[in-house]
Amino acid sequence: MNALPNRSVSTETRQRLLEAGGEVFAEQGFRHATVREICRRARANVAAVNYHFGDKEGLYVAVIEYAHARAMENLPLDRLEREDIPAAARLHAFIHHVMFQLFDAGMPAWRVKLMAWEMIEPTAALDGLVEKIILPMQQRLELIVQELLGAGATEARTRLCQLSIIGQCLHHRHAQPVIKRLFPQQQYGPEDLKALADHITRFSLGAIQGLVEVGTEGLPR
Repeated sequence: MNALPNRSVSTETRQRLLEAGGEVFAEQGFRHATVREICRRARANVAAVNYHFGDKEGLYVAVIEYAHARAMENLPLDRLEREDIPAAARLHAFIHHVMFQLFDAGMPAWRVKLMAWEMIEPTAALDGLVEKIILPMQQRLELIVQELLGAGATEARTRLCQLSIIGQCLHHRHAQPVIKRLFPQQQYGPEDLKALADHITRFSLGAIQGLVEVGTEGLPR
C-alpha cells in the first residue's frame, strides 16, 4: 500500500538533488562542491546521494545530463534532418535553436555556469556529455555545412565552418558582460535573439558562399 507514495517521495528527492546539485556545482565547481552542501539545499540526507547516484561524481554526471536533456527538449529535429528542406533553412533552424537555448529564461540559471566550469576544469563527465549530446548535434551541423559547401569541400574547411558558426553563438553568451559594456543597445530578449539568429545565419551563409566562389584566393601566404 505504501509503495507508490514512497516511490513518489524518492522521485521528488532525486529531482531536488539534481536541482540543488546544479546550483552548487555551478557556484563552486565539481572539485570544491560538497555533498553535504548539496544535501542541505535539497533537504535530503547524504545517504540519498549514494542511493540515487552512487557518489558525488555520479550526481555530477546526472546533473550535466539532466541540464542538457532539458535543453534538447524543443530541438526541431524534423527541420534539421528532412532532406526536402533546403540546407540554408536547416542551418537557420539549428542556429535559432542554439541561440534560444543559450538564453532560455525558463532553463535553470545554473546550466550555463555549470558548463563554464566544465570548460575551465574538465572532468570525466565531459566525455559522456560530448558523446551523448554534443556529438549528435555536431553531426547534424556537419551534414548541413557539407551540403552548403558542395562536393569539393575538404574536411578541414567543413570543420572550420562549423566552429565559426558555433563560435558566433557562444560569443554572445559568454562575452555578454563585455558586449553590454561596449554596445549597451544590444539586448537579448526574444525578438533580439530572433534577430541575432537571423543575422548569424545570413552572415554564415554569406561566408560559406564566399568560400565556395573564391576559395582562398587573395589571402596572404
